[in-house]
Amino acid sequence: MMTVYGRILLAGGGSAAILLGALGFQLIGGLVPCPLCIWQRWPHLLAVLVALAAVTLLWRQRRYLAGLGAVLMMLSTGLGVYHAGVEQDWWPGPTTCTSDSVAGKSVEALMSEIMAAPLVRCDEIVWDLFGITMAGWNAIISAGLAVLWIGAVIWWKNPYESSSASQ
Repeated sequence: MMTVYGRILLAGGGSAAILLGALGFQLIGGLVPCPLCIWQRWPHLLAVLVALAAVTLLWRQRRYLAGLGAVLMMLSTGLGVYHAGVEQDWWPGPTTCTSDSVAGKSVEALMSEIMAAPLVRCDEIVWDLFGITMAGWNAIISAGLAVLWIGAVIWWKNPYESSSASQ
């Protein structure tokens, strides 16, 4: 059975791997992230920091930190689902990184929008695997990491209650 520390380290390591993968796609693969992609990175960065704190300096508060890690991964899951839905045109995305209908707009208005548009749009799929976009994979993996964090909260046992606590 995996210990609480093991769950926290695995969850934090998973977030670190997601961040390294995203940076690899960006720096090596040349895929420039859109604003929603950047938003999805923040919960993972914070989860790595929470994991490090939970197994080092703040180990006595690891149950609460594991709860915070779970909340961060649920947030990342939600952002991933939202971004995947924007990519699939299931719902509109932020107007700062998606396109609107051009019907009824003048040439001047269209040119103004084009010149003000960001270089990377949130509603374009730039990469997928098995029909699932990067945002979709982020949602799936983040949900799995949330389960690990929740497991660290549920299976936590106070080490002062018994000498046989598996921490």
